[in-house]
Amino acid sequence: MSRIRLTLAALVGGSLLVAVPALGGTAATPTLTGTDGPGFTITLKRGAGKVKSVKAGKYRIVIKDRSNIHNFHLTGPGVNKKTSVGAVSTVTWTLTLKKGTYRYVCDPHASSMKGSFKVT
Repeated sequence: MSRIRLTLAALVGGSLLVAVPALGGTAATPTLTGTDGPGFTITLKRGAGKVKSVKAGKYRIVIKDRSNIHNFHLTGPGVNKKTSVGAVSTVTWTLTLKKGTYRYVCDPHASSMKGSFKVT
């Protein structure tokens, strides 16, 4: 009977050791996805919905630049990041967004390809 109790105690103890680091871990960094092109469109989404407002904090921003005549330019408090015109690529930025208004545009077509969102 002692061996069974010792085996059970070892299994339970081992399970707790595996579970404890998971309890102390942090949540995954939220991802926003920006897209420009291939037509004359520019978007910033979280999942399937357009970003209108997010909470301040750290974000992973994946930009899918799908046209060589467009770029994706994001500006806001402490942020000024852009992809290059002429390149078709996917880039990832890890940014800390602060409270305020952020704007994104395609620089060559800023009058029609633009958007904005609030960080609260």
